[in-house]
Amino acid sequence: MAERAGYTVTMFLIDVSPTMGETREVELPEGPNGEERSIEMTNLQWSLQYVKLKIQEMIYNGRKTDQCGIILFGTEESNNAIHEKDGGYEHVSEFIPIGQPNAGTLAKLNTLEPSTEIGDPIDAIIVGIETQDKYLAKKKTWTRKMVLLTDGRNPIEIEDWEATAGKMNDLSIHLIIVGIDFDDEEMSFEEEDKDNIKRANEKFFHSFVGMLDSGSIGNCELALEEVSRPDIKQVKSALMGHELRIGDPDNFPEEGTRLQVKTSKATAKATPKSWKRFAKLPETTADGDVIMKTVDEDGEEKVLYGELSRRTEYYFAEKQEDEESTTEDDDEDDFGEFKAPKQGKTIDKEELIRGFKYGASFVPCPDGSFPRLPTKKGIDICGFFPETNFRREQAMSEVTYIWADPGSPANQIALSSIVRGMLEKHLMAIARWVSKDGMDPKMGVLCPLSSENVDYFLWVQMPFADDVRKYTFASLDKLISKKGEKITKHAYIPTEEQQDVMDNFVDAMDLMEAGEKDEDGIRTPWYDTRLSYNPAIHRVKQAQFHGAVVQDINTHPLPPPHPELLKYFDPPRRVLKRAHSAIEECKKAFNVKQVPKRVVRARKDGHVHANDGEEMLLLDQVSKPAKKSSSHASPHRKSVSPTTKKRQPKKADSDSETEEEEEPEDLLLEQKPSATSKPESKRKPAKPDEPMTPPASAPDTQQEPDPGRIPGRIIGLTDPLGDFGRNVAVGDIVTKAVEDLAWAVLQIVNRPFASRRTDELLDCMKEMRKYASMEDEVELWNDFLRDLRRVCLEERPGNTGFWTQFQALGREMSLISSKDTVRSQVSEKEVEDFMAS
Repeated sequence: MAERAGYTVTMFLIDVSPTMGETREVELPEGPNGEERSIEMTNLQWSLQYVKLKIQEMIYNGRKTDQCGIILFGTEESNNAIHEKDGGYEHVSEFIPIGQPNAGTLAKLNTLEPSTEIGDPIDAIIVGIETQDKYLAKKKTWTRKMVLLTDGRNPIEIEDWEATAGKMNDLSIHLIIVGIDFDDEEMSFEEEDKDNIKRANEKFFHSFVGMLDSGSIGNCELALEEVSRPDIKQVKSALMGHELRIGDPDNFPEEGTRLQVKTSKATAKATPKSWKRFAKLPETTADGDVIMKTVDEDGEEKVLYGELSRRTEYYFAEKQEDEESTTEDDDEDDFGEFKAPKQGKTIDKEELIRGFKYGASFVPCPDGSFPRLPTKKGIDICGFFPETNFRREQAMSEVTYIWADPGSPANQIALSSIVRGMLEKHLMAIARWVSKDGMDPKMGVLCPLSSENVDYFLWVQMPFADDVRKYTFASLDKLISKKGEKITKHAYIPTEEQQDVMDNFVDAMDLMEAGEKDEDGIRTPWYDTRLSYNPAIHRVKQAQFHGAVVQDINTHPLPPPHPELLKYFDPPRRVLKRAHSAIEECKKAFNVKQVPKRVVRARKDGHVHANDGEEMLLLDQVSKPAKKSSSHASPHRKSVSPTTKKRQPKKADSDSETEEEEEPEDLLLEQKPSATSKPESKRKPAKPDEPMTPPASAPDTQQEPDPGRIPGRIIGLTDPLGDFGRNVAVGDIVTKAVEDLAWAVLQIVNRPFASRRTDELLDCMKEMRKYASMEDEVELWNDFLRDLRRVCLEERPGNTGFWTQFQALGREMSLISSKDTVRSQVSEKEVEDFMAS
């Protein structure tokens, strides 16, 4: 059952008897090199970590109604309300009065040391009861808790302990006894060589807790482990009053109706705690006056820190003409530290005018220019629709309960009628929610639900129609050839065998029966969302708590995460074992092979591009037999004569399978070799004065040139412009065509002898820019130009000549700016700078 958040007073009763000063070895996390580490501390220091972590939880939540008090027993003095009034109850002292804890509470706990006197835990419990009852005299609804921390090594006066237990039951006090080295069946721990006093005390504490309506006892080591366990508390949400309306009851009371309802949170988003920034306080003010100086116990001055305050400054950015921008200076503080850099002219907030973003520009809108929408607080039902039409992926808020007013039976009956009618018709409602008069409305859906005792709604916010973006993608299982024919067999279309092995693989990874067995021997689901915790929240919280309760993070390093936090990090072994055979079948059916990492070795000659005047010379050299010692030959490539180069026959047009990309030598040849070319070993060597021209092929055996496409690309390197035109004519793949044409241009421009294809590449870019502007592919074009500039000017070998010819085309081929289309975020100034680079 969910408990009320806050409104709780917890009394910590801490034993500081001499036996609490005995030391123990505490294991620490392994060192950087896996070495074992430990530290020696007293039982009091060790057990106080539990109290500190509990108090740190209260500080973390920050509720004024979550309070605590600390009472010590075994102190040398006696300082409690009962002793001062009636005497007795010696060696029990009120250490910290009841109140909201803060950092000073933790600092004061760090000063505790074992005393020389022994105290009675029953006396401490009675003093805690009276102190708590006196404080909560006028707060009857508050929750009362008590935590007793002891080692149980000292004698206890157990007269009339039943009356004490009865008093705690009357006041509904929940008692937790945390014992140092107490026997615990849950962790299978039993202390060896235990003395008779402690054995008797443990037995008594179990009997005492057994008499209580609400109480528990456990080992301190287990308690420290449990306090670091990720915990999601279910708390009651406050009920807020609203009005549920159907129709227009104000203007048409006979056709509309209104109900008084209450709303509360069903879910709440959990986020990590925000961090605060601190800086060293200055020693003097701007006038030279000394602010504050403090010294420690050794007489040395302490370094004081203060929390940074936040302020906002506005300024004109000088880098962009006629453009106003604002910045929030989070690092600015009142101590003159961490000054943020200034850019441009600082202006006052009164000189600013509110503006709204429209496309890539801002529209000024002074206060009062547009009246606010006259909304009225309440929830209006705008219509109903079948529950099957609900788009679950569009839910964009926390879930809220909507109940009928608990104090109005008429409203309860009316709301129940609406809920049950919608359930019968399988309907959901479109609702307009206004949290307060004059606030912006939210649109959402009402989902009817009915339990045994109550009928209610769940409300969740949905997006407006303008907020929904629809994106279309090419079909995954329907391919059309260039001739318009449907392709049934293709590398991208799975076969029946591949579908079967993939189904088996998915079934083998089923986690619904991968958990532990229940009482009936049936395996339960392995994953439970209720037990899955967010490490970003709980681990950070654990680190914050640990840093707050230890003196030195170096000697007391952060302990490892709780096992519950890592519970679902690794899949169950039985599922991995079960899926092993299915994985092997998938590898075989899909021909999956590991691709070794390619190690690129630097070319000795640097692979420098040749100028136009040297191209023919290189062409002549390629036609000659290659020598191993040639300085012009690449170590990764063999020189191939045009008469010995063979190609695979071209597949039919209806087959979309593509071959692997050809080696760069293809770009050296204008005329492709024919299928009838003879091997070099069977052909007579050419005379020195004869040209190296391949023999003509018969007309009926002439093969089409290789398109130069690689798998996954629809644009080849042989005729990229033609491939692009054929693909955009089909439709629905413009994005893919523009993307692949950009890839093809970047591949060609950085290859040897790319200057021969400069005009072709510029024509490709003109077509690409035209379709990018027409088909809303602005970002693709702009990103392509940035990559082109980098490839031509920054990477080796580069192609500065092509970039110079591209710059000569001017503004019409540059980046697409916001002046060209509202879909672009690029300013005109960026376009000018880009073309001038």
